[in-house]
Amino acid sequence: MTPAEALIAEAFEQACRDELEAPKPGNVHVFAGGHAMTARDFIRSAEVAAPVIARRRTGIGRRIFGAVEVTLATARQNTNLGIVLLCAPLAAAAERGPRDLRAGLREALAGLDREDARLAFEAITKAAPGGLGRVQKHDVRSPALVSLLEAMIEAASRDRIASQYATGFADVFEIGLPALRASLTRDSDRRRATLAVYLTFLAAFPDTHILRRQGRAVADGVMSVASGFRERLLRASSLDEVRDGLMNWDRALKDKGINPGTSADLTVATLFALRLQDILRSVRKSG
Repeated sequence: MTPAEALIAEAFEQACRDELEAPKPGNVHVFAGGHAMTARDFIRSAEVAAPVIARRRTGIGRRIFGAVEVTLATARQNTNLGIVLLCAPLAAAAERGPRDLRAGLREALAGLDREDARLAFEAITKAAPGGLGRVQKHDVRSPALVSLLEAMIEAASRDRIASQYATGFADVFEIGLPALRASLTRDSDRRRATLAVYLTFLAAFPDTHILRRQGRAVADGVMSVASGFRERLLRASSLDEVRDGLMNWDRALKDKGINPGTSADLTVATLFALRLQDILRSVRKSG
């Protein structure tokens, strides 16, 4: 592994670990597992996927497929498909040089081709995420007939991860990163900052993982509760002030099988993007 690959791999793994440190209601974290998964499953998945995500001069589709493949071999279940779909393009963007990460991302996305789509489709099929249905156009179980970007644009209206490809990761750069920086400016508690990002996403739009599994009414209800907790977190002097309430909601969501997985995936991507921006800024200063 080259020094540049090692930096990106470490940034990915640490973003995954940071996300697990926060008590994210309904999702797996170090305080409580859920949905037949534990934090250790996600840590091992991050460890094996990191070198594949960071592999230089490797297509985005190849990174996605490789990371899913090693994850399934290790965890024996889908723990990180959404994370991989979001972080592979960010890693590819970072290796384009010491400049604006989002500009590099747009170039990386524009370069996606049909082979990227084929590999990503195969990875999604292997991972078999919950609630994956069939669609008339560009179904992942069918041969890829367009580039991965075109396929994601087609799916953007029904899937928030796909919409990141269509919008240049607008949610990450325009919602997640501002929330993360604002929290870290207030204090240095990364657990609180991670939770702030998660609740911001969860309150901003219906989580598409919940939409697929439980429907719009449940997703809207989760949004409403998340908005209240987000406001409480913003007013609180520390994370401890809201922890008990968060853990009670966490148990209630998990008892009903409700998992805001898309919001968690976007949170990891936001944490990863910030670390990549820090790496690129350091390279610019040293250059």
